[in-house]
Amino acid sequence: MPPDTDMTTDDAPAFEDLVPDVMLDAVERALDTRMTGLATALPSYINRVYEVQTLDGERLIAKFYRPGRWSREALQDEHDFVRDCAADEIPVIAPLEHDSGETLYETDDGIYFTLFPKRWGRQLELNSPKDWLRVGRLLGRVHVTGSRRDAPSRTDLHPEADTADHVDFLEDHDVITPTRRDAFHDVTSRILDAATERFDDDPEFIRIHGDCHCGNLLNRPGEGLMMIDFDDMMVGPPVQDFWLLLPGPVDECRRELDLLLRGYEMFREFDDHALRLVESLRAMRIIYFLAWCSRQVDDFKFQALYPDWGSDTFWHREITDLQHQLEVIERN
Repeated sequence: MPPDTDMTTDDAPAFEDLVPDVMLDAVERALDTRMTGLATALPSYINRVYEVQTLDGERLIAKFYRPGRWSREALQDEHDFVRDCAADEIPVIAPLEHDSGETLYETDDGIYFTLFPKRWGRQLELNSPKDWLRVGRLLGRVHVTGSRRDAPSRTDLHPEADTADHVDFLEDHDVITPTRRDAFHDVTSRILDAATERFDDDPEFIRIHGDCHCGNLLNRPGEGLMMIDFDDMMVGPPVQDFWLLLPGPVDECRRELDLLLRGYEMFREFDDHALRLVESLRAMRIIYFLAWCSRQVDDFKFQALYPDWGSDTFWHREITDLQHQLEVIERN
């Protein structure tokens, strides 16, 4: 598998041990300052995120990364990208730097964490042409920065690298019900072949956000848009950061896409041929999510959120969706 996946290991430190006292002690050591008792857990399934407060009243966000998901080098790639954006005056929330320049810290149990200044804002709603243009401009600026250097320890968003590993994981770990295994193997093999053929046109690969949807765009009154949560940043085709924003398939969203591109191309060119990748990327994301879920099945929160996951009915539904997506890919 790639060096950085969301697969935990048996000897990884457990989040269950990250009680508020342990978390606050780790933050105090990192900052070399005393904290109040504030430890408000914020919504986050993947990581553990808390709002904390210094004795001087400064509110901070402490983000503790899920053990085993990313290596230290991959987390540093994320921080470097965000800091590069901040240096280019792109509105992001950069991690706080220690006097040494470090942005990553570690608990006594080996859990990596970082600290951010708290920022307020509302989730962006794309309601007008102006909104689409604003997002396009922001994406253009982010991709200009993303193109300037590599992120060697992050995921390469390519069907033969990333997606093939997710398929292998699902097939090797017996999470697919026996009656659906052959159908799953058939449809995913065909998707990989079709997607690889489209990627063989050698699309541009740069650092991208990777999970660019409206939930990761904040509208800050008086300041404009801010891009947040680079947790899933990767190296891949820039079009990945477009299609998650669209309300439907590309051919049904030309107006919105044209507005995005008009804003985007104020800062960098976009290769229209890359739009051919969108439906492959959609299928790759479905497979990624199935693999991600399969690694979380023993988590009690996951079981409560997805009680039907892994049943024969579930796999029948997912395979049917993949077969439909394969047909869409083949038509484009």
